[in-house]
Amino acid sequence: MERSPVTSRRGRRSRRRLGAAVAVVAAGALSVTGLVSSAEAADVNVAKNAGFESGLANWTCSGGSGTTVSSPVHSGTSALKATPAGQDNAQCTQTVAVKPNSTYALSSWVQGSYAYLGVSGTGTTDVSTWTPGSSSWSQLSTSFKTGASTTSVTVYTHGWYGQAAYLVDDLSVSGPDGGGGTDPAPTVPAAPAGLAVGAATPSSVALSWNAVSGATGYTVYKDGAKATTSTSNSATVTGLTANTAYQFTVTATNAAGESVKSASVSGRTTTSGSQNPGTSVPKHAVTGYWQNFNNGATVQKLSDVPANYDIIAVSFADATTTPGAVTFNLDSAGLNGYTVDQFKADIKAKQAAGKNVIISVGGEKGSVSVNSDASATNFANSLYSLIQEYGFNGVDIDLENGLNSTYMTKALRSLSQKAGSGLVITMAPQTIDMQSTSGEYFKTALGIKDILTVVNMQYYNSGSMLGCDGKVYSQGSVDFLTALACIQLEGGLDPSQVGLGVPASASGAGSGYVAPSVVNAALDCLAAGTNCGSFKPAKTYPGIRGAMTWSTNWDAKSGNAWSNAVGPHVHGLS
Repeated sequence: MERSPVTSRRGRRSRRRLGAAVAVVAAGALSVTGLVSSAEAADVNVAKNAGFESGLANWTCSGGSGTTVSSPVHSGTSALKATPAGQDNAQCTQTVAVKPNSTYALSSWVQGSYAYLGVSGTGTTDVSTWTPGSSSWSQLSTSFKTGASTTSVTVYTHGWYGQAAYLVDDLSVSGPDGGGGTDPAPTVPAAPAGLAVGAATPSSVALSWNAVSGATGYTVYKDGAKATTSTSNSATVTGLTANTAYQFTVTATNAAGESVKSASVSGRTTTSGSQNPGTSVPKHAVTGYWQNFNNGATVQKLSDVPANYDIIAVSFADATTTPGAVTFNLDSAGLNGYTVDQFKADIKAKQAAGKNVIISVGGEKGSVSVNSDASATNFANSLYSLIQEYGFNGVDIDLENGLNSTYMTKALRSLSQKAGSGLVITMAPQTIDMQSTSGEYFKTALGIKDILTVVNMQYYNSGSMLGCDGKVYSQGSVDFLTALACIQLEGGLDPSQVGLGVPASASGAGSGYVAPSVVNAALDCLAAGTNCGSFKPAKTYPGIRGAMTWSTNWDAKSGNAWSNAVGPHVHGLS
């Protein structure tokens, strides 16, 4: 859709052997009791990269069995994951500098089956400990004493033959500094980025954010006050009031202190028994785009939009610096002082009258890229946040600069799961985007067919295009509307998911304007086989959804001639 004036277009070891080995290890393990007293006050952790925050630096893993992962972790952002294979038990080692005739406390957090922790080369008694398995993080601890001439030892961790991968994090060899030093003291972490709102209930709001390097925990604030803490990069704030908006921020923490607060996001709890302020869309519906800017068309408040419009698409959401994420900024100055509070109140009033108000993403100049799992998550989370904040009924996809069907489908399904079955999803592809079912827009529409409301293709600014009969049709005619709609109807969309998108006036588009009477004739042709031009579809589609226009503002500029003519006709379809 155009924002600007229309001068431009817009061999495996046996279990018996395993048991014998376990018995030996268990016999050599030392009691955990009293470990704290074995390390002096001035002791340091002589292991390097003990939390695997620097990948596998300082560590060597047999047979390439080790890697680092970002989840699950015990603290920070990384943990070791090592996978036994064949005769390899996935041993990872580090040589650490120690002081002779000294006692050291050895510990680590582990997860998985048969995870071992031990030390060799002590010059006295080498020790180890193990756990038969844990689905959550558990701590292994033991201690050892170095010999009179021991200046280094080898610390190791491993799994067991034929077993699944194990995880290790936050390993410690605590005792006197042997001359090798220790990892640098932690610094205050950076503020978390990417804070986003997830699913909401009448009493809770879920939040997520990007993990911060060096952080061991996070603190979530609600309206400036501490609400909850988390050791992962997500949390759910509970005990909230239904249908209420809150401002949330988050900080990262570690032993050095707490970061500054993140950028704030707004999240709204749902009303009791509902996750979405959805109103039903009529069997035959009229969609109109409402302009959040002044480009020469009539400046409107939402309350000015005529009752003939069943779906009002607020144009447009704005891209943010976070890939895939969007926000909305009401152009109060350009809209003659229209305030956010007035805007929100008008949304509720329209919904009380049975109308759906949705947020449109894209437009002629919109540049939102959803091309990865992360950006798809950001897209869904940010849109859900807008739904919660403003009360939108759904979303319109009007991306005219490219679309990735794989990730857009993921994003919209994720949004639907968050918002619930009442979510309205519309799309406004250009004509070229719906010429073939192999196109990304068409594939997206078919990929979300079970949750899709309507595709209002833009039958303008396109020149001549192919119809479903293989013939070329020029824009601005009944045949252009019916023969191109036929492609979608025969390509797999339900008739209720097909609408005719046209300009409200000649000023609303660079080309392709048709009189309201032509729109009505095309609807009659598709629904009942009457008033057709030279092209007549092989069958009728009485469930055809209706029509869309760009925009309610251009319609108002022409005295609402379009909606006054097309609205009653759409609503009169049987």
